[in-house]
Amino acid sequence: MTTTGVTAALVTLLPAPVSPGAAVSPVAAAPPVAASAPAPVVPAPAAFAAPAIPAAFRPADRVAAPAVETVPAVVETVSTPVVPVAASSTALSKALGKVGAPYRWGATGPNAFDCSGLVTWAYKGVGVSLPRTSRAMSQVGAPVAKANLQPGDLVFFYRPVSHVGIYIGNGKMVHASSRKSPVKISDISHMKFNSARRV
Repeated sequence: MTTTGVTAALVTLLPAPVSPGAAVSPVAAAPPVAASAPAPVVPAPAAFAAPAIPAAFRPADRVAAPAVETVPAVVETVSTPVVPVAASSTALSKALGKVGAPYRWGATGPNAFDCSGLVTWAYKGVGVSLPRTSRAMSQVGAPVAKANLQPGDLVFFYRPVSHVGIYIGNGKMVHASSRKSPVKISDISHMKFNSARRV
């Protein structure tokens, strides 16, 4: 096909030019556009249906968990026990009961005593075992300062220790003193104080 033929074919395909002022065919004109199109109607969704719960998991069909047993708090009333008389106080009372008993060297009672014999006898009566000599006794129990003496404490005299008595308070003691005197009460200041122990 020649160039002239192609041009002629194109001319036949193109619409004819419209001269100014000429009326446009309604077929050729674009269809009018509506001012506003109505919104499409969307149907409301169906109500949500909960999925079916298997029978094994339904609350009514489940086995109830065992109830946790609540143990009530037990309020125990503890009565204050009666404090028994200290062994040392009882031993002191036993020794005081022997005031007037004769002194005899090496005697451990119950009718005659030497100094350590009186102490061992009095404490043995309350279940406390003490060494036989005053020097050995001065190493048992807990040391006590002279200013802190309490009734029932053991008081020792001389250096080295060679005498023992049981303190009764107010600077006094009960002891089996010597061959010249029976078991008696004396002031601890009448002998050379060495030490004291609490058993």
